[in-house]
Amino acid sequence: MSILRTGDEKFHYSDGSHKWIPPDPDYDQEIWDEQVRQHKQGHLRNVHPKVRIQRLL
Repeated sequence: MSILRTGDEKFHYSDGSHKWIPPDPDYDQEIWDEQVRQHKQGHLRNVHPKVRIQRLL
């Protein structure tokens, strides 16, 4: 699970999925694609696996 930060709203729909169409029709699609790709990489950098450690007695 990733963490949404302030400013992430422009990359997400209300259901949490990513927007692959730029919000402004005049915005360059290739630039938007790269921004979304980098944004998604930020999600992956913020994911920390939860590890449960149990002691064997």
